[in-house]
Amino acid sequence: MELTVYLAGQIHDDWRNELKQKAEEKKLPLHFVSPQTSHEHSDNIGEQILGKQPSNLYKDDAASSVNNLRTEVLMNRADVVIALFGEQYKQWNTAMDASTAIALNKPTIIVRPDSLIHPLKELSNKANVTVETIDQALEVLVYIYA
Repeated sequence: MELTVYLAGQIHDDWRNELKQKAEEKKLPLHFVSPQTSHEHSDNIGEQILGKQPSNLYKDDAASSVNNLRTEVLMNRADVVIALFGEQYKQWNTAMDASTAIALNKPTIIVRPDSLIHPLKELSNKANVTVETIDQALEVLVYIYA
């Protein structure tokens, strides 16, 4: 049984590739999808499709529409969502993705450090599982196959 795992979270480091590599080493039958991980591509996709926009407001709105469509399609196909919250960057998109997954009744694993226990307490309470590391999140998936 192959599961599709939506990897929500920051795009500024290599956590997705690290998780994928570890899953491959464990020979887990997982297929991974995610939001657009190229910040530049994500920011510019609206203009790439619709053409030059009259201001940054319209540019962001056009990009958001396309990005939200992508997220909706991929998240609806996902069996599980892993949402990683890091300490270095603002996490608005991660919070939105995690909230959407929970609202869709997608099994959701939140990864967050100790420093974010308080600000994420309600979200963690709604998720199926909250862990501190991607290794722990992967072990939750391993348990599905045990």
